[in-house]
Amino acid sequence: MNEITMKTTRGMTTINLRYVSAYTVNKEIMRKIKKIGAGGIGSYLASFLDRIGIYDVTIFDDDKVEEKNLTYQNFTAGHLGMHKVDVFVNAKSNPYQVLVEKQLQGYDLVICCADNLTARRLVYSQGFGDDAKLKWLDLRSQGRNAALISYKIDPNLMDTLLAGPDGSFSCQGSEWDGKPEGINCMHMVIAGAATQWIQRWWNDNNNVIDKMVMNI
Repeated sequence: MNEITMKTTRGMTTINLRYVSAYTVNKEIMRKIKKIGAGGIGSYLASFLDRIGIYDVTIFDDDKVEEKNLTYQNFTAGHLGMHKVDVFVNAKSNPYQVLVEKQLQGYDLVICCADNLTARRLVYSQGFGDDAKLKWLDLRSQGRNAALISYKIDPNLMDTLLAGPDGSFSCQGSEWDGKPEGINCMHMVIAGAATQWIQRWWNDNNNVIDKMVMNI
C-alpha cells in the first residue's frame, strides 16, 4: 500500500509517495545499502528498493533538484530546490559527496550511481571477488548504453573500466539536445536490472552475473 506525505515550502507543495510494505519487516535484520548518487539511475533505484521494503538505504548526493532534471529523473516540480536525497522519505539522506574510504564502511552492499569516475575509483579500490573489503555494484548509463558491473568482475578489467576524463557526465549522453523526443531511458532500464541483481544476490550471492552491458 502507499502513503502520501505533503509539505509546503515557499508556497509550493511537495508530494512524496511513500511505499509501505504489506508485511512487517524487522528493522534489525533489514539489508543495509549505501547508494552513491540520486540522479538519473539513483532516483529510480531508490524508489524500486523502497517499494520492496526490506532494504535500509542510505543515499549520498550533494546535488539539488534543478528544472533540467525533471524531464528524465524521478522528480517533480514540487521537488525543485530540494536536495535530491531528501525526496526519498524512507531512506537516510546525506547531502554530501563520498570522498574517503571510511564513508563506505558499515554496509552490506555499496552501490555507485555517481556521474563521475572519482567516486568509482574509490569503490573499485575496495577490491574484487572474495578478497574485496566490501561488496559493491557499479551502475552506468550514457545515451543508448548502460552497464552493471559488480565486485565479482575480473580485476584485470579495472584500468579499462576506470579510463576516461574526470568530471561529471549525464546519463543522457553528450548528444542530447534537451528535447523530450530525444530522451534515452537506459538509466531506468539499468536501475530495474540492478534491483533484480540485488534481489538475487541476497538470496544466493554466488548465482549472479559479474557484469552486464546493454545497448538499445
